Amino acid sequence: MITVVRALSLVAASALLAGAGASAASAQKTPNNFRYEIRDGKRVPKPGNRLVKPDGSWREESRQGSCVTIKEKSATGEYKETRRCD
Repeated sequence: MITVVRALSLVAASALLAGAGASAASAQKTPNNFRYEIRDGKRVPKPGNRLVKPDGSWREESRQGSCVTIKEKSATGEYKETRRCD
């Protein structure tokens, strides 16, 4: 009888700890001045501000310090990347 109670309490305690660990990992937030986010414990580049047009072309701006990188792709598939630092 004591073994069953110990086993149940061990299972309940491990479930509680697993739930607490999952909520702590999902609550992790990357500061705004970093160029990456943390997802599933891995560093992932932050997405830039991407504007997509109905024809399939897009333009994305990302900032790193005083520099701005502009990535553009036309509807025909031409890709252009420019960088300017002020």
